[in-house]
Amino acid sequence: MNLLESAPFNLGKSKIYEGVAGNLVAYACKKSFQMDFGGYVAFIAKTKLIEHYQNTLGAYLIGSQRMAIDKNSANILVEKYFKN
Repeated sequence: MNLLESAPFNLGKSKIYEGVAGNLVAYACKKSFQMDFGGYVAFIAKTKLIEHYQNTLGAYLIGSQRMAIDKNSANILVEKYFKN
């Protein structure tokens, strides 16, 4: 993934929409499954968001700021945001 960001009007306590980033990541995971990559995705996180991504997306560090989401976490995200 590249450049996962929220719009300025959707930041902080006054944001309009909840779960935008999670939804976008879940979509990337869904596409990864469809393309036979097993749900795996990787991205470079801003330092201050690493712990947040670990807690909310199930991502883990594979470098100083590079993070990955594996099949198990991808399944959880896809099921959460793309209910049948």
